[in-house]
This record gives sequence, C-alpha cells and structure tokens, in this order.
Amino acid sequence: MTLTEFRSRTVEAFGEIRSDHLVRTHHLAACGGRTAGEAIDAGESVKRVWLALCDEFDVPGELR
Repeated sequence: MTLTEFRSRTVEAFGEIRSDHLVRTHHLAACGGRTAGEAIDAGESVKRVWLALCDEFDVPGELR
C-alpha cells in the first residue's frame, strides 16, 4: 500500500476532516502507542498502520 492509497482510504473511511485528525492525534496500541503519522514516519509499514486504524475503529471489510 502506498501513502497515497493510505490517505485516500482514510478519507473514504473517516471523512476529510476526521481522517487528518485521527492520523495526527490518535495513538494506536498496535503501533507501539504512536499515532499513525508517527508510525509511518518511523518506518512502519503503511499497510500495517492502515489495518491498525481499521481494527481500532471497526472499519467495515469492504473499506479495508
């Protein structure tokens, strides 16, 4: 998954404003307590971060 796909999927799942807020502020347990943005910047797989967001927010399967 590319960063562009990640951004597109977060907007689709959470909306434009909420997606940006979640990526910058929500700490993901599956990513060591880092935000999605911090995890990606630290070299975490973008797909892994996306799936962590999906799990924490119960994103439906068709949007994963």
